[in-house]
Amino acid sequence: MKKILVTGGTGYIGSHTAIELINKGFEPILIDNLSNSKIERLDQIEKITGKRPQFVQVEMCDQNAMRSFFKSNPGIEAVIHFAGVLQVGESVEMPLFYYRNNLVSTLNLLDCMKEFKVRPLVFSSSCTVYGNPDSLPVTETAPIKAAVSPYGNTKKMCEDILRDTSIATNIEVISLRYFNPIGNHASAEIGEEPHGEPTHLVPYLTQTARGIRAHLNIFGGDYSTPDGTCLRDYLHVVDLAKAHIAAIERQIAKKQEKDYEVYNIGTGIGFSVLEMVDAFEKATGKAVPYKIVPRRSGDVQAVYADTTAASEKLGWKAQLGLEDMFRSAWAWEQKLEH
Repeated sequence: MKKILVTGGTGYIGSHTAIELINKGFEPILIDNLSNSKIERLDQIEKITGKRPQFVQVEMCDQNAMRSFFKSNPGIEAVIHFAGVLQVGESVEMPLFYYRNNLVSTLNLLDCMKEFKVRPLVFSSSCTVYGNPDSLPVTETAPIKAAVSPYGNTKKMCEDILRDTSIATNIEVISLRYFNPIGNHASAEIGEEPHGEPTHLVPYLTQTARGIRAHLNIFGGDYSTPDGTCLRDYLHVVDLAKAHIAAIERQIAKKQEKDYEVYNIGTGIGFSVLEMVDAFEKATGKAVPYKIVPRRSGDVQAVYADTTAASEKLGWKAQLGLEDMFRSAWAWEQKLEH
């Protein structure tokens, strides 16, 4: 079995990707500093797949710790790089923390990949690099805008670093610019578990429906969209995980045509926040009280993907719809109650 290093492997997307890697016959090795995830993820992955992935607790901003890990784990075939802090609002309040964490961890990873001769890398990028796009849907050739948040800027800066590194070294990179992952594994054994008050829409929706939150805050009702609320492209986290497998398989099969490739990962459909509330209520039968509150710093008005390139080059297309996303999210939320 080919060994695939998954950084941030006990996080929300990393753990779902570990499941799909195991299902496809790969051997994931997970590293994480557990600052925003729990070691119990390993139990959940094992319960779903029947296999417990190898895990090492590593602080990626520590270069010596990273070198020690690579030295102790020979034979890694490829890397999927999720590790990083990712809250837009928090990044506006704590920019130095975001720049230090997301950039230094990536630089240390690339140094080790170069030293230990690991070539393929799939990077967890984001549609935030497009800022407020000039036209929709967004294609990969759309201009990269000045970031509206330090978090978005770290993704842009990491892409620049990866592009330059791929030119100067043998490291081959595929950056997946994904849109808004939501939902959880259909088993309800694993899912998104935010610490403190959620900043992502769906955990806030499910916690409000469960009665933990008195109401959902909708940030801004005066955008130039049909109902005044922000428009986003939401995709199921399992579909997103499978996109990473498709990218890894493209690299291992030597089908990557350029040293640095970029793909949008989304559904190609934009939904407003109010449409999401309505869809959640219809899928679950649970009412969600909400309030329109002032806009949040760092939010863009509308963005959704053109996914033609991912379909043609990766052979990937989102398969799961909003009902699947919301039912799995609600099943996980109900499990957290017990």
